[in-house]
Amino acid sequence: PRGDAWARCVALRERIAELIAADVKLTKVRKLLARDGDVVPYATLHRFAVSELGFGKRRATVAVADGEPGQELQIDIGWMVPTSDERGRRRKFKTWIFTPVLSRYRFVYPIWSDTTECAIAACEAAWSFYGGVFHVLIPDNTSSIVQRPDPLEPVFNEVFLEYAQSRGFVIDPARVRRATDKARVERTVRYVRDDCYGGEDVRDLGHASEIALWWCREEAGMKPHSTTLRIPREHFESTERAALLPAPTAPYDVPYWCEPKVSFDHYAQVKRALYSLPTKYIGRRLRARADSQTVRFYDRGVLVKTHARKPPGGRSTDEHDFPNDSGKLAGRTTDWLVERAKKHGEQVAAFAEALL
Repeated sequence: PRGDAWARCVALRERIAELIAADVKLTKVRKLLARDGDVVPYATLHRFAVSELGFGKRRATVAVADGEPGQELQIDIGWMVPTSDERGRRRKFKTWIFTPVLSRYRFVYPIWSDTTECAIAACEAAWSFYGGVFHVLIPDNTSSIVQRPDPLEPVFNEVFLEYAQSRGFVIDPARVRRATDKARVERTVRYVRDDCYGGEDVRDLGHASEIALWWCREEAGMKPHSTTLRIPREHFESTERAALLPAPTAPYDVPYWCEPKVSFDHYAQVKRALYSLPTKYIGRRLRARADSQTVRFYDRGVLVKTHARKPPGGRSTDEHDFPNDSGKLAGRTTDWLVERAKKHGEQVAAFAEALL
């Protein structure tokens, strides 16, 4: 037999079903009903919603095929255990977790902060671990890779996008709050934290990398996977390694992008060094790309100037950027003054040479 509270739920069936369909939490549904004068115990409301309205039941899903060997590599980021940083402080570190869709041969890379430079370093370490580059990288919407999430046209971080183009892989980020888009790597953060670092005395980030590398190869990599029923390391070596893109042979030179303003003295500052630009760009902001060797300036996508990279406090000057040979005067070039004196006769040139 049912009580009066159940009968009240039956009378309010349409109202309760409407709120549940609108993704309103059941605790909030009870508060809304009580606000209208219909007080129902939560236990009764929960039993009614489960038995009569299908509340809490999981929807049927479709198993997605693993795809071709060497194609997709899913990644995720999560917090781990505390360790000591460069200053001796105890703080938690993060890890990048790479999981091939087919073989599930995981790779773990510890980091302090989720920056684009750390993302590139993690990928470089992964290509070295796997001996090649996967064709497609499936990350979540971390800001170090994706600047603006979108199901169809996401905006990528330009530094990481340039890196992906140089290494030859495609970025295919998961949709926001859609864990099924990278299901092979979901719920591995806790597994890595508990099984890889649980109970370990992690001294520093370098020691964390050593622990993770041994765990990936000798423990997690040699444990038969519950779905594929194969040993991940052997599965990867026999099936996926040959299908990867060639591994990088040289370290990647991470560029730095900025938008400096050209001041009235014809110079723009990039990484605390000065670089000259033509007069017509004074007062405008240009796009600048700096790597370890060069600094390039762009105006609306068009290359306008290239300089050799200078250290902080340095200055790179092209005298042709200044009007009416004023750059030669600013650079104190006496040979140019002698050449002008020669136009007025040999005696004037000899006097200028002696004077200068």
